[in-house]
Order: sequence, then C-alpha cells, then structure tokens
Amino acid sequence: MNKRINLIYLILILILNFSCVERKSTEKETYQSDLVATSKTDTLKFTSGIRAILQDSKGNYWFGSHNEGVSFYNGKSFKYFTTHEGLADNQIRSIQEDENGNIWFETAKGVSVYDKGKITNYPSKNNNPIFDWNETNGDLWFYASEEGGINRFDGMNMNYLIFPKPKNENPDNSYGVTDISKDKDGKIWIATYSALFNYDGKMTNVFDNKNLKLKDNEVLHIRSVLADSKGRIWIGNNGIGAILKKGDVITHFSKEQGKLIPMNEFEANTKSQQFAKNTGLQSVFAIEEDSEGNIWFGDRDSGAWKYDGKTLTNYKIDTKLNSQMIWSIYEDQNKNLLFGMAQGGVYKFNGKTFDKQF
Repeated sequence: MNKRINLIYLILILILNFSCVERKSTEKETYQSDLVATSKTDTLKFTSGIRAILQDSKGNYWFGSHNEGVSFYNGKSFKYFTTHEGLADNQIRSIQEDENGNIWFETAKGVSVYDKGKITNYPSKNNNPIFDWNETNGDLWFYASEEGGINRFDGMNMNYLIFPKPKNENPDNSYGVTDISKDKDGKIWIATYSALFNYDGKMTNVFDNKNLKLKDNEVLHIRSVLADSKGRIWIGNNGIGAILKKGDVITHFSKEQGKLIPMNEFEANTKSQQFAKNTGLQSVFAIEEDSEGNIWFGDRDSGAWKYDGKTLTNYKIDTKLNSQMIWSIYEDQNKNLLFGMAQGGVYKFNGKTFDKQF
C-alpha cells in the first residue's frame, strides 16, 4: 500500500515539475519546433513573395516570405513554419546565421532565432533604449521598428539603439530600417526610409538629402544598401533610383545612366492604385554583388539590372509573371545567383536568362 502511495506521489511531483517548465518556457517566449509541423512538398509553395534567402553552413536553404513564414529546404523536401510554430511574425525581412549555426529571422514584429528545434523570440523594442552605441557589442543587427532605432544582439541581450536623427527633421520622415550591409572594414551601413546611417565602431554618421547632394524634389525613400568589395556604397531608392557613394564622391547613378522617368510622372504612378510600370532603374528594392564583381539591382517594375563596371543591362526575369518585382538577390555557395520574386518563386540566372529554381 505504501509503495502504491509513494508511486502516486512521485507521478504528481513529475507532473507539477513539467507544468512549471512549460510555464517558464512560455514566459521566455521559447517554443519547440522541429520544422515539420506543417506540410512537406516537392516545390516551394510561397505565393506572397520571397523577401529573404540564405544558404546555411550545412548547405540547406532558408526562404523568408512576405506573409507566409519561413521555408527550409534540405535538398529533398520543403518544410515550413509560421507563427503557429512560434515565429514572432510571418513577414520575414532578413535571415542570418551566427557562428554557432543558429538561424536568425528578422520579422515585422521582432526577431526569432531557431536553435536545435527551439524558437526564441525577442521584441523589437524594450524599456531601456541606448543612445551611446559604444556601450554595446555584437555582430548581429536587426530592424527594430518605425520609431527610429535598430537592434543589436550581444550574445545575451537584444539591445535597442536609438539613431542620431538629423536636426530639424521633417516630422513625416520615417527612420524605420529597410536594409543593413557590412563593408570590408567592418563598418555597418544601415538604410532607413529617410536617411542612411553608418557606424564605424566609434561614431554613428548620418547621410541624408543634404550630404547626399540631392535636389529639393529628389526625396529619399531608401529600400536597399550594399557595401561592395571595392569599398563603394550603393544606395537603392524607391523613386530616385540608385545612388553611388565612392569615398566622398556622390554620384546619382540612375540619372547618370539615363534610367529615370520624370519625377512628376513617377510620383503620379506611386499615388495611383495600379502602378503605371516604369521602365528604368527607379525603384531599387534589392542590391547584390556577384563573385565576379558585377553589381545587380532588383527593381519594383523593370526586373533585374546588371552593372559590370561599364555597361548597365536590363533583364526580365519571366515574361509570364504579372510582376517583375524583385524582393531579394542572393548568391549561394555554388555561385548561383538567385532572385526572390514578389509573386513567389526563386529564379536562377544561367548566364543569359532565368530558370525557375524553387
């Protein structure tokens, strides 16, 4: 009888301990996920757009969608996970891998990290914003919010850093982060809608309309930035195309190449419900450098553009698509250049044309 009572008591203790562990896990926003909670298929099923691509150190591919979560491809099948499996949000804006092999997802509502079957979430902002960036460290940087800050993970904490915004700023300006690039010297270049920020480990510098030498009707609306292997900084705008910063020299690249439509026509297009497609390099949402040093631009309307240092060439990805808009460009470990489309699907450049890869 005593043995039976002891057994029942032991079972109750185990149940209580398990419940406490579960509660504690929830409070830390940590979720168990083995990437198989949703369906497996032999083709990528996303239709809302591919905003991020990563091939990890093990050769697996990760695809981040506009509003359908993440897909993982191991070379044989696709597996999916969303907020149901613990993601902070289903809109994925970037994907990174850290030195320990953990996969980080920048979402529209915070940062999620996948580590050995667990997903842990970090909010975009906290109650302790940091103005002196030098008080923090870490190589992982993330979009924070529309409030004018950026997240930096130091290995333990997600720090919320405040931008040194330009004086006399327009109250309508937004400093929400749209892209991040690291140059060959380790400096971080941070694109926001209204300005480009640069952090060199000691100081945070600001490049706005004035120091980018823009005219009054040339309004910054930055969507992408690339620090290339030659030390050049490429800035992609939605409206005034690509700007090139080479040292202290600023060049309005799209205008120099003759690839802009008149601003009044472009502004009319962006205010209409159905865009009248521009044919130039005007709405640059993605920039990438390939292994041969070519610079590639992804435009909202006109598809892909390749700059080899002398010639700028335009490509249509797939004429069967209703939209040629490119959300992301990525070169994988095999030097395949991949293009994530707004209509879903990933295309590979074969040297002349584009083949649907995923």
